[in-house]
Formats: sequence, structure tokens, C-alpha cells
Amino acid sequence: MQEIQLYIQGEQVELFKDESVSITQSIQNVKDIAKVFTEFTKSFTVPASKKNNRIFKHYYNYDIVGGFDARQKVSSTIELNYLPFKNGFIKLEGVDLKNNSPYAYRLTFFGATVNLKDLLGEDKLDALGWLDNFVIDYSLVDIKAYFQSGADITVDSTTYTDAILVPLISHTKRLYYDSAITTAESGNLHYSSSETTQGVYWKDLKYSIRVHLIVLAIQEAYPEIQFSTDFFNTSNSAYYDLYMWMHRKKGDVQASATGVQTYTQIVDSFPTNSILTDAGGSILNGTTLVIPTYQSGGCWEINSTSYFITTTSTNSYNAIFKRNGAIIGELINVTGNQSFSLPEDSYGKTLNGNYTVTLESSVSITFNYVRINFLINDDCDIPPQTYNTSSTSSSVTINEVFQFYPTQQLPEMKIIDFLTGLFKTFNLTAYEQDGIIKVETLDSYYSSFDTYDISEFVDVNTSAVNVGLPYKEISFINKGTDSFFASVFNQLNNREYGQLDYKGEENLNWEGSIYKVELPFEHLLYERLYNGDTSTLTSVQWGWMADDNQESYIGAPLIHYVDRQSFTPSPTSTFISFRDTETTRSGLYNYYIPLNSNNTSGTGQSLNFFAEIDSYSLTVNTQTLFANYYVNYIKDVFNIKRRLTKLKAFLPLRILLNFQLSDRFDINGQRYKINSITTNLKTGESDIELLNEV
Repeated sequence: MQEIQLYIQGEQVELFKDESVSITQSIQNVKDIAKVFTEFTKSFTVPASKKNNRIFKHYYNYDIVGGFDARQKVSSTIELNYLPFKNGFIKLEGVDLKNNSPYAYRLTFFGATVNLKDLLGEDKLDALGWLDNFVIDYSLVDIKAYFQSGADITVDSTTYTDAILVPLISHTKRLYYDSAITTAESGNLHYSSSETTQGVYWKDLKYSIRVHLIVLAIQEAYPEIQFSTDFFNTSNSAYYDLYMWMHRKKGDVQASATGVQTYTQIVDSFPTNSILTDAGGSILNGTTLVIPTYQSGGCWEINSTSYFITTTSTNSYNAIFKRNGAIIGELINVTGNQSFSLPEDSYGKTLNGNYTVTLESSVSITFNYVRINFLINDDCDIPPQTYNTSSTSSSVTINEVFQFYPTQQLPEMKIIDFLTGLFKTFNLTAYEQDGIIKVETLDSYYSSFDTYDISEFVDVNTSAVNVGLPYKEISFINKGTDSFFASVFNQLNNREYGQLDYKGEENLNWEGSIYKVELPFEHLLYERLYNGDTSTLTSVQWGWMADDNQESYIGAPLIHYVDRQSFTPSPTSTFISFRDTETTRSGLYNYYIPLNSNNTSGTGQSLNFFAEIDSYSLTVNTQTLFANYYVNYIKDVFNIKRRLTKLKAFLPLRILLNFQLSDRFDINGQRYKINSITTNLKTGESDIELLNEV
């Protein structure tokens, strides 16, 4: 018989003498293989003693200001005979009353890693503010640059290599390759020396961010969450090479939540004017016209000041005029040449202040110049002089540039769903160890173990040996498979791309239900392009985020691998055509192609569960998620010799305090893995589910 000590936030709680506390432990339960488990107890009670009332701040009295907050779990420790047993969290479930007086507090103990879900709650990826250290311009210049070579970004003195890049995934336009077509064919990636409008338009592309940065951002945002580097490390290419496509909305990238995309440019090239300077005015930094305050009796005055805007473009634009930072006038949705007069006082003098003009447009526009016209009087001259003068800017171009903040562009996804997706992808397990959430693959977890012979502690009068197979099939699928090529694949093959329906090595029809392991991600089928003229393979592979109607598609969040295609500048057959504008293009021989495996040979880690034909190598890739992360555990589940044994045992303290769920129990010469164990901490009686090793 053990004594139990319970501590809440370091303070010992008084217990009922006869109260039993049972704790259930399971790391990976054969009955629910997609979930990561942790320790929890059935609810138990502690007395409403004077000391406990102080700890729980008389929770039964809701009039107390600043009372105990039962909406949150609080840190807790369980000891057995004053020896450390488990760290975790206590949740106050309620208070039992007798004769209208508090009698007992009802509590539940949870293992440490369960707090992960509590901390993250409903927060989404856009809550990860640290990612905005990786802000980047969305512009022709940057899209083109990071389509060819990833962006190395330094944050807090650490340089993150290829933190952001641009994969050849089109959000709208269908791409192809045909060297015989030299007419104006947007979407044709063949580089033609005679046709300037072929190729992928830069606006059809979006950035991807390294998945590892999202994991780091979670730890930055939630300091209580610190993952081990057993799996989440830069040497693990299956994980580290993953990117998430920053695709918040279908179609074009959107700079604001309103959907109104406006590019701005302040006019910043006005030269100085000597007459304006003589009159006490100035132009600061080429942007700001300064009109002084004139004293009574002064010689100079500036009258009839106006801006004149010239452009040959037929596109509409806005012009915003400000005085001392406040808007004093706007020309909205105008075209061609425009003018605007600055405000005057009752004597016809231009009001003093600092003036600027900003031009806005939803498309790129070039203005020939913007001119400021002045009528300046010098009353001290004899006779008084009047000067018509001006300051004329150089040409002004509104470029289609805005800042691309990752938090505003990442898919709508809960952080806990993102982590769960990674855990399911690689069959990871997690548990708390010395304040760190230790994350490793299930195979790695089970590979290191101690053994305990519990034969003498087993109650031989109560045991059962049950069927070890709780379902007839396990279906491994992705949430998103409705993109164009994936939909076509589904229709032709009567299954989803990458899906595996596992029924054991014999592939027979068993009894039971179907269990689904579903990843919360989009799963694109990429297309390696043939030259439509010669029917030969090109080096180009692309992705298309369109539905089976060939329309823009939002889908589920997309994770992917990439490969940087790099060629010498010759021959031109290695070029792809990249459209800089509607009427101009460049030939690129470096570019990122998206992949479902982390190399182009068809031998890298695949994001498929089923051994599909690799879309780039066109050979079967057997390095599937199932083969590398699930097969050992799942094959054992379906083994004809597998049994689920249930028994009772009275485990001594030396075992209860030391065993890990990865350890093995030996009984009469037979070795078992622990499926789950529920222990009465006071008596040591344990209800154990064991899986025999086969």
C-alpha cells in the first residue's frame, strides 16, 4: 500500500485517507493509432479542508474576487511515498456540498503533454507573429529572384537558408510546353526568341515558407512549448525540406482583407528651385514642398501654387494631396493629365505648411512627371517682380509592390491542426521529459527500452486474450484531393491519389470497421511536362491549384518539397519563359519545381502513403510515409499471431516509478509491449493491456 502525495503549483493538497487515485497511461493505443495519448486520471476527490479551501480559494463561493480559475489547468505533481512519480496538470471539475457546506473538490490529473492543446486553443497560424520577421516584397523583382534562388533571411543573428522561395505552382493559369507554338500563347513555358508574351506570369505564383520556421515560430509564441530536436531538426531532410505554400485565398495574392489591391508611390524627385528658396520656401528630400509663414511687411509671397500630373497611360489612378500629414484633396479614379490647386488664405497666398503628393493605382503606371507651379511675388523689388516658376519631378512609376507578411498569407489553419498534421504524417509520438516535449517517430520511441519481468505480480485468476485486430482496414488519406490532376487521377483509378487502404499483407476481407488516418493537408498531383511538339520530356514539373472545372481553387493547406533546376545559359531548350509584364518575358534556366518527394530520382521520402509512380522520375517510389513510418507497427497489428491480452497485476513501487511506456513487460518467458495501463496508485493494482511481440 502506497501513500500518495499531490502537489498543486508546489503546494501539497490534503487527501481523503480512503480515496483511491487511478491513472491511465498510453502512448499509442492500438485501438486509436492516429492519436497521441498521455497520462490522465479518472476524477477523484480531495476534502474541502481549511488548507484545500485556501488552495482552491473557496471556489464554491462565486462572490470572491480573484478566485480560483477552473477554466484552466494548473501545474501539478504526484509522488508515491514521497518519491517523484508524474508531472502534469490538475483540472478542478467542481465542488461537492453537504448541508450547504463544501465537502470535497473533484479533480482530474492530466499528463504534461496534454497541455499542448490547452495552450494553443483555437489559435491559427496567423497568431505566429515571429514569422513576420520573414516579410518580403510581393513584386516582379522578388518573385523572379526567389523563383530562381531561395531567400536567405537573418533573424536575431541567425541566418535561415532558403527560408522563402517560389515554386512553380500556378494558382490559376494552366501551363504547358510546346516548342512549335510561337504565337502569343500565355502559359506556354517554351522560350521563343520571337514571341514576347509566352511563359508563366509572375502574378500566377506565390511564396512558400519552410515548415521548420513555423515550428520555431510556435515555440517563440508559446514559451511553455519547447520541442526536442530528435525529429524537428535541420539534418532530418524528410522534415526539414518541407515547405508550406502561402495560399490564403484562391487566385491572385491579396494584400489586404478588403480585397482592394492598391499600390502606392510618393513623388520623391522634385528638384530645388532657387526662386522658391529666395522666397523662404523649400523642397525637402525631393518629396515635401515647404510653404513658410510670412510676417507682415515681408517682401515675398507665394501665390497660386498647383500640382500638374502628366501620363500617357489610359489606366485609372488616384492622387492624394496632404498638408502637414492630413489629406486636403483627392483625385479618385482619374485618367490622363490632372491638376490640383493648393489652398489659399483670404489674400490669395498659399497656406503655409508641408505638402506631399502620393499616387495610387491597382496596376503599374508610369507618369511622365509631376510639376509644381508657383506664382511668386517679390514686393521689395522696384518695380515689384512676379515670377512664374516650377519644380518638375523625373518620371514616376507605380510598381506593383506590397509587403508580403507570412501571417497574412499562410492558409487558414489552427496551430494544433498543423502540429497534428505533422504528427500524423510521420507517425510521431510526444511525451514530456524534463520540461521538454520530446518528439520522435514511433519506431524510434520503441527502439530503446528496458524490460521488467512482472510474472510474479500478475493475478492469474483474472485475464483475457482478445483479438488483436480492432478493425478490418486502415485507410491513409489526405483531406484535400480535389485539385484538377488529383481529381482526374481519382476518377481514373477509383481511389484518391496517394491513398493507401491497408488490409494486412494477405489483403483479405477481415471483420470490423474501417479506421481512417487523415492528414489535414492538400495533396497535389504534379505534372512533368512533355514538349507538345516533339513528345520528349522536359525538365519542368509544375503544380496547378485549380479544381476539375479548371478554376482557381483554395483547397486545404499545401505542404510540398522542391528541387532547384539549374542549367547553364545554353542551350535555350533548358530555358523556361517567365513573363515580366503582359507584353515582355525573360528566359530563366534556374527555377524551383514542386515535388511530392525530396529528390527527383524517385528514391526520396515521398508524401504519398501508397507507392505511386513518381511524377518526375516516372518510376515507382517505394519510400512512402507508410513504408518508412507506419509499417512496423501496423503490420504487427494485422499479424495473425497478434493478441491483445488484458490482465491485472499488483506492481511494486520499483516498477511503477521507473517503467516507461516504451518498455517491455515479460510474463512467463513471453515479451509484450504496453498498449495501456491503468493503475490504482494507492494499492498498486493495475489493469494492463498488452500486445505480444510477433
